[in-house]
Amino acid sequence: MYKIIMPLRRKAGMSVEAFRDYYETYHRRIGEKYLAGYATRYMRRFTDALPDADGNVRDPDFDVLLEIWFPDAETFQACGATFVTPEAEKEIREDEEQLFDRSHMPTYALYECESDLPPVKS
Repeated sequence: MYKIIMPLRRKAGMSVEAFRDYYETYHRRIGEKYLAGYATRYMRRFTDALPDADGNVRDPDFDVLLEIWFPDAETFQACGATFVTPEAEKEIREDEEQLFDRSHMPTYALYECESDLPPVKS
């Protein structure tokens, strides 16, 4: 399994509600269009800030954590090739400008380690 993540910020001046609605109503469909046949999962994890130790709540560093699973790195690379056609680049860029702070769009590949924890106490 090959997994990438992108912590993304909403465009300045856009409310959290408007961001989430636009993403799930419109932008998600563009992702599905270009990921189809390559990715096995396309997950959006929207963030809500929690109070810190002093009870202060600040805006999160990102508004959504995008996660995409691929069977392997080769499939990820093949999928990426579909994003660089002029038509795809234009469609994606124009929609991202409606939604994201495009100055901050990092992408990371994950190496995951998981701990085995005892059952939750009741």
